[in-house]
Amino acid sequence: MNYPELLLKLIKSKMNMGISAAIMKKYQQKRLREILIYAYRHSPYYHAAFRAVEISAKNIESTPIKRFPTLNKKTLLDKFDSIITVNDISQYEMRQFDTDENKDKKTIKGYHIVHSSGSTGNPGYFLYDENAWNEMLIGIIRAALWDLSFLQIFSFVKSKPKILFIAADGRYGGATAVGDGLDNLGFPTLVLDVQMPIDEWKRRLKKFRPDVIIGYPTAIKILSQIPGMKFRLKRLITCGEPLPGSMRRLFRKRFKCQIINFYGASESIAIGVETNQSGGMYLFDDMNYVEIYPDGIYLTCLYNFAQPLIRYKISDKAECMKPDGQYPFSKIRNILGRSEDVMWFKNSRGKKEFLHPLSIEGLCLNGLIDYQFVQLSDNSFEIHAQFSSEADTHKIKTALNKDVRKILRLNGLDNVSFKIISTDEIKPDKNTGKKPLIRRLI
Repeated sequence: MNYPELLLKLIKSKMNMGISAAIMKKYQQKRLREILIYAYRHSPYYHAAFRAVEISAKNIESTPIKRFPTLNKKTLLDKFDSIITVNDISQYEMRQFDTDENKDKKTIKGYHIVHSSGSTGNPGYFLYDENAWNEMLIGIIRAALWDLSFLQIFSFVKSKPKILFIAADGRYGGATAVGDGLDNLGFPTLVLDVQMPIDEWKRRLKKFRPDVIIGYPTAIKILSQIPGMKFRLKRLITCGEPLPGSMRRLFRKRFKCQIINFYGASESIAIGVETNQSGGMYLFDDMNYVEIYPDGIYLTCLYNFAQPLIRYKISDKAECMKPDGQYPFSKIRNILGRSEDVMWFKNSRGKKEFLHPLSIEGLCLNGLIDYQFVQLSDNSFEIHAQFSSEADTHKIKTALNKDVRKILRLNGLDNVSFKIISTDEIKPDKNTGKKPLIRRLI
């Protein structure tokens, strides 16, 4: 997507913010029926699933959405190749592509691959074709510039703001999308990996004075607490994790700028946005159909035809709000998803150093079903690991030990010790429905 094309699409997307709620509802319903019909015609899984509940070509346009079957992550993983509507790629090929050897490659066979975090169990992969990827990019750029007028946007873009981006290495949805969006805009950018030691952050930031910071709230919190760092920001954009009110207040006091909180998931990277003034989060009804229930969020992505997700369950919890009339979008009060804290340790020199959850949650070994980190002290932790019944436990533990040792070394924490302990089950948090990656006993 070239620069003029991006601006034209952004203008069109921004114009949706000014239409009436009634017109938005009609537009959303039109797109909803389009994805339902396409999935029925081109996805073997959905064709059979719809037929099983007596939905066919004759009644698919008139059947209420609540009558359509739901989809969960286990089924997605098990039936992946029959869910997608393209036949020139498979889940196996996507997993093979997601390796260190290919980490600099953006696409495979023209498709963009997103790696989920695995916070609800096994990590999975999500497929975006070029059209879906570009529409998603426009959605997240619109969110980043949410409160700006067209004139202000042109002025902002013309100023070529310097962007500091704090991310995890790997094909995580938000990190990959933001990286692509910044490439398209051509802004000066500095990327800090969450695996880098703090001293390396400070070294790289010495000459780079960012106008905008984008990153995970827990990583930005670490940045905000580094002594001697001074910032003069135009805006702060958080993504990848929920932003608690206490952390928002901390950021407002520390950075003294507009704060934009962006909500997305691997299943649909552009879902919603929250600003200082909104008193809630706006959902992008022109890009998704979202249903809020006590057990979680059911998402239908309206723009990804390569991998249709119809009523896909996300275990994040939310509460509906009455629309405020300022925008034609639905509103929710909050997102109660994963908000992991970091593990702080002392390195060999006695200095505090952190280990961010996103630097360790991408571990994916055959036979390793799930895992959880339990911090015991400022120089030790345990990994509670759940293995499949047929797995070679010794082989997996050896590989896991090697991977974790490498991560500790990258973070300057060679002195930290750990044990790998087998467990039958890792239970989810009762409030969020997700399995916390990190627990502390200190």
